[in-house]
Amino acid sequence: MPVESIFHRLEALLPKVQKPIQYVGGELNSTVKDWDSADVRWALMYPDAYEVGLPNQGVAILYEILNELPGTLAERTYAVWPDLEALMRAEGVPQFTVDAHRPVRAFDVLGVSFSTELGYTNMLTALDLAGIPLLAVDRGEDDPIVLAGGHAAFNPEPIADFLDAAVLGDGEQISIAISEVIREWKAEGRPGGRDELLMRLAESGGVYVPKFYDVEYHADGRIKRVAPNRPDVPWRVHKHTVMDLDEWPYPKKPLVPLAETVHERFSVEIFRGCTRGCRFCQAGMITRPVRERSITTIGAMVDNGVKQSGFNEVGLLSLSSADHSEIGDIAKGLADRYEGSNTSLSLPSTRVDAFNIDLANEFSRNGRRSGLTFAPEGGSERMRKVINKMVTEEDLIRTVTTAYSQGWRQVKLYFMCGLPTEQDEDVLGIADLAKKVIKAGREATGSRDIRCTVSIGGFVPKPHTPFQWAAQADHETVDRRLKALREALRSDKNYGRAIGYRYHDGKPSIVEGLLSRGDRRVGAVIRAVWEDGGRFDGWSEHFSYERWMTAAEQVGVDVDWYTTREREENEVLPWDHLDAGLDREWLWQDWQEAVSGAEVEDCRWTPCYDCGVCPTMGTEIQIGPTGRKLLPLTVV
Repeated sequence: MPVESIFHRLEALLPKVQKPIQYVGGELNSTVKDWDSADVRWALMYPDAYEVGLPNQGVAILYEILNELPGTLAERTYAVWPDLEALMRAEGVPQFTVDAHRPVRAFDVLGVSFSTELGYTNMLTALDLAGIPLLAVDRGEDDPIVLAGGHAAFNPEPIADFLDAAVLGDGEQISIAISEVIREWKAEGRPGGRDELLMRLAESGGVYVPKFYDVEYHADGRIKRVAPNRPDVPWRVHKHTVMDLDEWPYPKKPLVPLAETVHERFSVEIFRGCTRGCRFCQAGMITRPVRERSITTIGAMVDNGVKQSGFNEVGLLSLSSADHSEIGDIAKGLADRYEGSNTSLSLPSTRVDAFNIDLANEFSRNGRRSGLTFAPEGGSERMRKVINKMVTEEDLIRTVTTAYSQGWRQVKLYFMCGLPTEQDEDVLGIADLAKKVIKAGREATGSRDIRCTVSIGGFVPKPHTPFQWAAQADHETVDRRLKALREALRSDKNYGRAIGYRYHDGKPSIVEGLLSRGDRRVGAVIRAVWEDGGRFDGWSEHFSYERWMTAAEQVGVDVDWYTTREREENEVLPWDHLDAGLDREWLWQDWQEAVSGAEVEDCRWTPCYDCGVCPTMGTEIQIGPTGRKLLPLTVV
């Protein structure tokens, strides 16, 4: 039986809400398939507003891949703003997809992609609006499998009670495999019900099903062990790694939003993974090894994407895009191809020590010279050694001086506050560095029309990084240092007006720290916050630190125990049974080297330093140069 659209019920509510266009669907390159033509149906959710969720690469890629499969359909759903949520509850309108406005509860799978832990409460809103029981244990045969993915799913324990399953790593291949398991189970008449389907997914070792694992605790609250409670379930669940990105040139037909979104561009991921070894960076650790797309595939993807979408900006994405072994040829080839057209190129993430002015000139050939962004992360040389961000003050000054002298007038510098071993003087060093940047720019250009913006975020220790054992700085310490830094920046009238200052206070970082390193007991806090009205916690205007602290106290969770407490080497961490490929002993050793200030080289260009990923995952680093050139294409 086809599932009917609920748009006629939704449409009456839209004149009463802000930005109604984000709920109507119909974007260029969106896909609506006949319900009865598919026997496996996915609702893919990014748990934030449409304007944030639509550009998300992970959801966009899976949306295309699944819709290309015969007998499979995929639609998208996003978090609805509180104004529409209230109306939906009043009128009985369920959580819906934006493609065909079908109720989310009718699908086989609700796949939720978490880029950040602060989207957890939005998932609960979607479940409740959909009529899906919040707790996995309460779900019946007619409820979809609630499946988590994305970077925050590498520790799904805080939301384990709300999830049926989670997937670690790259989603391209495992999403197809999951679809086949569901298709086979349904074709057989759903033997064994929901439990049998979850068992089939878990047995492969590629899908984590929390209900099949029991957690035992010591009397002091630490975890004693996490163990399977069924004989055929593996002790450890491994991440998925796509080894040939050229085989997966997605997105082929990028979605073009009707409403304004945070990124108005066509994005191509030029490589996946990073081996720079920044100790704070979860993304760099969990996406190893480095796998580059070939220059010819990148060129073909850009050409196709621009034609399919009409976007006039192309972003070349990765964790450090200038590190692609053939980035010079890529930049020149694309700049040559699109010179004189309205298509501009951007390199959103650039390291100080990978930047060169020739590269910047190629990327700005067709566009205006907006600001350049660099991330020294630490305010002192000592701090940068602790975090293994091997950027010297000389590197930074030389790079920005070159940029200013070549016509750039705005540089943004990104730092973190609250890093392990950090002292007040490390943070105050940011002010000295910013002043030196302005001074060097003025000397290089002979002009006072030079700007530098200092942007600072609070550090949060993340799972699967060397800092997973570290104590997080309390918010009072972070806020005090940020205030002192602001005063240091403003006190010097010669530089104060030339330096912008943006920062996030320490309170949201504490909540993120609770969620990122939490265990299953933190789920009660999340639910209590949601029941108290917690929504869109990643947005400063909706976030309430007091709400989170009150909820934690009500359910008996000690926030400090999860955040500002340093862990010992042999403590069982909530995610130890989830394998990102990294050797635990190597991570611990790197944590010890961080404290001593020892640096680790990038293993792309140096001998292997035994992080464990390549042998554990059966993978290898894949880099060029290939010797190929960008294929010449005529732009019409």
